[in-house]
Amino acid sequence: MAKTFQCTLITPQEQLLDQEVTYASIPAWDGLVGIEPQRAAMVIKLGNGPLRLDMEDGSSQSYFVGGGFAQMKDNRLSLLTEETIAAGDVNLEEAQASLAQAQAREAVDEQEVASRDRELSRARAMVQIASK
Repeated sequence: MAKTFQCTLITPQEQLLDQEVTYASIPAWDGLVGIEPQRAAMVIKLGNGPLRLDMEDGSSQSYFVGGGFAQMKDNRLSLLTEETIAAGDVNLEEAQASLAQAQAREAVDEQEVASRDRELSRARAMVQIASK
């Protein structure tokens, strides 16, 4: 049985990763999903949150992911994201400022509420990742 699977991480601007991994923790829109080798085929809508990829050498890479889709098929995980930032590049002070701004934002109609909720979700995930 395979101990790894191919993982590709792509944003609209570039391909960030294409290598073998042993495990992936993915921020689905409704919670984290763990992916191991030989996982059954599935498609996942991504939310805002931490993406962790465990490498063959025992190391891990972490990212902030903001939306998109993931597909696991034929022992290959493809992550197509709207936004991806390496965890080390997330600035805690900027994330906290974004969170405070989103919390202070008033929303009058449904569209503004939905927009504010997306901003809050993104800012909370960025603070969480930057705090680690």
